[in-house]
Amino acid sequence: MQIDARNLSVEDHEELVKTMKRAYPTMSDYIWPKKSIEKLTKIFPQGQICITVDGKLAAVALSIIVNYDDFGDDHTYKDITGNYSFSTHTNSGNVLYGIEVFVDPEYRELRLGRRLYDLRKELCEQLNLRAIVLGGRIPHYHKYSDELSARDYIRKVRDKEIYDPVLSFQLSNNFLPIKVLKKYLLEDESSKENAVLLQWNNIYYSKQPNTMQDSVIRLGLVQWQMRQFKDIHAFYEQVEFFVNVMGDYKADFVLFPELFNTPLLAPFNHLSERDSMIELAKLTDDIRTKISELAISYNVNIISGSMPFYDDNDLYNISYMMHRDGRIDEYRKIHITPNEKKYYGMKGGSEIKVFDTDCGKVGLVICYDVEFPELPRILADQGMKILFVPYLTDTQNAYMRVRHCAAARAIENECYVAIAGCVGNLPGVNNMDIQFGQAAVFTPSDFAFPSNAVKGEATPNTEMTLIVDVDLNLLKDLHHNGSVQILKDRRTDLYEINYK
Repeated sequence: MQIDARNLSVEDHEELVKTMKRAYPTMSDYIWPKKSIEKLTKIFPQGQICITVDGKLAAVALSIIVNYDDFGDDHTYKDITGNYSFSTHTNSGNVLYGIEVFVDPEYRELRLGRRLYDLRKELCEQLNLRAIVLGGRIPHYHKYSDELSARDYIRKVRDKEIYDPVLSFQLSNNFLPIKVLKKYLLEDESSKENAVLLQWNNIYYSKQPNTMQDSVIRLGLVQWQMRQFKDIHAFYEQVEFFVNVMGDYKADFVLFPELFNTPLLAPFNHLSERDSMIELAKLTDDIRTKISELAISYNVNIISGSMPFYDDNDLYNISYMMHRDGRIDEYRKIHITPNEKKYYGMKGGSEIKVFDTDCGKVGLVICYDVEFPELPRILADQGMKILFVPYLTDTQNAYMRVRHCAAARAIENECYVAIAGCVGNLPGVNNMDIQFGQAAVFTPSDFAFPSNAVKGEATPNTEMTLIVDVDLNLLKDLHHNGSVQILKDRRTDLYEINYK
């Protein structure tokens, strides 16, 4: 007999379904759909574990990482999984949350469940997570529910007066019962919709700095004055000046505007607009490297506005999320304006995703993108709490489109939205004549937030910085206790937004 443990893959789904049906013979509807396994194995592959016996799938454990402070000890399975979308998973979280364990009855004498739990504990230690937490079913409770409360039943199981196949197993694996969770899994009739909140503590855990343990995040926005630079080193000096200022003020993020490096187009003014932008794109790799070094040096996450990027004969408008730990994520502007198409022949990107940062999940869209409400809504469904919008607008009416749409996105997605743009004028550079801008941070509109839903705004058309603190805990409270609860009250039985 050969027993092997490995990470689950989406190719295992057909066999997983057969194993689940044997493990849950009375819960015929309780089968993991393929799209859920596909999502889990994509966002957190090492958390999806399976054991095979002679090559046959015999046991499975599924997990996500959550920032447990967002949920606390009073939650449901639907809450912790983001309505089964797993948008609650974040690599910057502090708890490994178990969302499923099952073993084929044919192999239960092999103690495969214990092996799965040992693998989970090893993973928790490797990832330096505080604990493993889960809502454990009590499938034998229905036999005693007429005579015992859930609390009394748990006590008797703990004292070994009653045997429960799930809870007894959890207790034997050193999980501590915390409390009874009511209405945890509504379709679980055997447990009478109850579950036991259980926790295993990682004694090797050491608290990481710069995590969402601190709910107040400091945003630094740069209102960038367009000016001529004698060379790229002068451009770098100006960028570093602002990063240095934000670093001194302990900002967590610095946001630069869209195409803020276009003063460097000046030497290519003899070329067509597209050819000059392609020449500028040749500098993007070096600029990205330099700004990433600044993010590390000044211990601040930097959203590098946006820059042109030339890839396989296509020109993109690209922004980089420069993490202060050296990681770099990228986003390519999806919605291209008529001006960008006409003069530069730019092409839109095709990837929509949130970024896991040391301050939680954030989203990034560029200028025109924010005028399409579907895009930030998809990001909100993925757990975004702060949306960054670098923009470049030439006239006041163009700016007002960006501003009002950004403010609407904050309200409808229960998040903060930060916008930053260029100001002034740029003579001598084709198609970059004038700019109008006013950096701002928008909030939801409820009692915990400013009455005008504007956390802060800069003076229009003046080079300056805007530094604003936002509290993520206020978003959590809004989501559960707000005067209106927009994300919860959507009629998904009638409509939904799908990311293709």
